[in-house]
Amino acid sequence: MSGDVKRNRKQLSKQSSAQGDARRDRWKKHRIERRAEFVDAALRALDTHGPEFGMEDVAAEAGVTKPVLYRHFTDKADLYVALGQHGTQILFNRLMPALNEELAPLPRIRSVIDAFFSTIEEYPNLYRLLARPSHTVERTPDSDIVGEDKEFIATAVTALLGDYMRAFGLDSGSAEPWAYGVVGLVQNTGEWWLERRSMGKDSVVEYTTQIIWAAIDGICRQQGVIIDPNRPLEVNKVIQFSPLSGSAEEAAE
Repeated sequence: MSGDVKRNRKQLSKQSSAQGDARRDRWKKHRIERRAEFVDAALRALDTHGPEFGMEDVAAEAGVTKPVLYRHFTDKADLYVALGQHGTQILFNRLMPALNEELAPLPRIRSVIDAFFSTIEEYPNLYRLLARPSHTVERTPDSDIVGEDKEFIATAVTALLGDYMRAFGLDSGSAEPWAYGVVGLVQNTGEWWLERRSMGKDSVVEYTTQIIWAAIDGICRQQGVIIDPNRPLEVNKVIQFSPLSGSAEEAAE
């Protein structure tokens, strides 16, 4: 076989491979876009039918048949996980900027609490679905979305609290239990508020903020540390955090 023929065959092989890669990339992009469209349809079905919505409700909202829907989701549990990932992204897009705002301690706490309550107020059925999975949805290791989010947020708060405590010469060993306690307080208060609605969002945000600040201020005063709640701290700590990787890194500015 001549050298020219070999070169031509190699070129044709490369072109064919490149075309195949391009087709796979287009198909992958198409599937991602279609899944996103179906997640949006599931959110609409959730608002209309509540947490017990069915796959037929999602298909109707999307304007497709159930077999088309099942090409992109193996079952309702698969769709449930996609909804959870979407909800996590919404929450973290609001929560992390609030957590990293360069504000005085009290306004910063209030901003974080407000971000959480504003999210569950806007997406109450989504939060209920994720917090209390339906008996019709098979639980899988990756389906405890709220539990995973709690871990992610507590990790971020642990990093933030720990570094501030070290900056003030306090024992940072308590940062992790404090973080889990605070996150649990906010989550439980949010679930109570969603069901009762016995007060407005601004009121429950303010009460929750006061409780958290009172705990922080009280412990600091026991150690002889006085912090002005309405004065920005000289060292601002921020969290570089990704819910996808599950890691939190603290940085000072």
